[in-house]
Amino acid sequence: MEHTKNPQPPPQSSPGPAPEEPKSKMRFRLRRLHWPRDRYAGALVFNFAAFILPALYGTLSKLWVANIDSSLVVTTDVYTYISVVAEVLNEGLPRAAWVTIGDKTSRSLPERLRLTYTLILVQSVLGLVMSVAFASGAETFAKGFVPVEVRDLSIGYIRISAFSAFGSAMETAVAVAARALDKPDVPLVVSSVKFSANIILDMLIISTFRVGSHTPTVNVQAGIQLACNLAAALAGLGYVLFKTSARRRRKESGRGVLASTSSNDLGGGDGGEDSDSTRPTVSAFLTLLRPGILTLVESAIRNALYLWLITTIVSLGSTYATAWGVFVTMRWGLIMVPVYALEATSLTFVGHNWGRWRSEIGVQNRRPTGDRAGFKSLYHIARPALVSVVVALVVEVPIAIFISLWGARPFARYLSASDEVADVAQRMWRTIDWCYILYAVSIQLAAVLLATRPKWYLYQSLVSNFLYVLPWAIVCQVADLNPDKAWTYHGLVFGGSLVFSFICVVVVLGIWGWVLRTGRARLEVFHTS
Repeated sequence: MEHTKNPQPPPQSSPGPAPEEPKSKMRFRLRRLHWPRDRYAGALVFNFAAFILPALYGTLSKLWVANIDSSLVVTTDVYTYISVVAEVLNEGLPRAAWVTIGDKTSRSLPERLRLTYTLILVQSVLGLVMSVAFASGAETFAKGFVPVEVRDLSIGYIRISAFSAFGSAMETAVAVAARALDKPDVPLVVSSVKFSANIILDMLIISTFRVGSHTPTVNVQAGIQLACNLAAALAGLGYVLFKTSARRRRKESGRGVLASTSSNDLGGGDGGEDSDSTRPTVSAFLTLLRPGILTLVESAIRNALYLWLITTIVSLGSTYATAWGVFVTMRWGLIMVPVYALEATSLTFVGHNWGRWRSEIGVQNRRPTGDRAGFKSLYHIARPALVSVVVALVVEVPIAIFISLWGARPFARYLSASDEVADVAQRMWRTIDWCYILYAVSIQLAAVLLATRPKWYLYQSLVSNFLYVLPWAIVCQVADLNPDKAWTYHGLVFGGSLVFSFICVVVVLGIWGWVLRTGRARLEVFHTS
């Protein structure tokens, strides 16, 4: 097997002409200069760049809307809430990619590509259906998520933004599958296209530097955002098709017969004529559906409770709802970019390590025992997530302290043009921002569960949501809330849930390791395609 990895070892060691040595060294240096996308550090750099662009645009778009009419900043939060509903779809099948497409040890490349194309096709169809439903129910959606003061002005914005669910579904499927294939440059290309188009069009049409004497509206901003989202999603789809087909052609032309031999050694395909096909299939969909249904249920429950709580916030009026929207913009925008990038990187490499370990013990072995599930093996599986925990703490703690002391109120004041809103947003930040540091840690640890045993990921989420979030959501519905005392309850819900979830993840992850080490685990097998 060593000779198949390096078919021509003699020229490396035998003396050759003088120019050969510098060329090989130069090739080595060039490889070192390029961030290797299939290594943790390189993937993290690509992921950070991919996440920061949309976060930066999200912040800039709110600033430009504030210049149009600061009272309509709360309207743009509708886009966020539509994204939350779409997130249920985007956290279903796509999150199954880490234990299926991400398994590059026991799956052949054609099989992984078949899963990739099936995921993109199914998600695109589901996203289109969801968009039509949003557009049809725009008035009903506005009643639940837009303050009454600006509700009539928001109907058109909702109908336009509804189709962002379609673009989001396609974009998420492309991005997740590409990362699982060790191609984090694909989501970076998607983000770059979307960011560049959005910035150029916004500056020309709705910013303070706009061309012409027209008066921009929030609906124009929504239309620009939708067009750019769809264009970026299609560009990402075309790019991932080009990259994956080119990669497969290189493997087939470079290895010839060895390529098919390697695929069989890796356990990919069934040995039949269709084993090299990459077309979407029903069996590939069923492979994704088994773990995907678990993540879909988890996301549906979590986001349903969140949106239920949002209705209690919106009902308290424009000032309080705007303050919450400003807080979410600050907390879930640029500041969370490192956390998102670390999570995506953790999921990718924990999934790779898990697939390698499953291949070593036997894919069909559902009850590993002894040294096969020893502490060393489990540490190796979880190591990318543990590294991400350390990096998250180093980055997030100083940022949170700085903004809490100096940045929260000025930014909120600029967005809302209201001292009252700025004071409420600052209070929100200072009371619960420290909880988000625990969240930054907990999602890295939860990545171990998601990329190895999605069922356990569902368990920890159900415990957190049913034992903590649901009771407090009921309290917020029945309590006589007003803007003066509402944050006492909402702070306990949103901040407390992050603390409770952190504790829950740590406990469940400990049990995860214990059942694997003691041979009590009954591992899932996702090899049906």
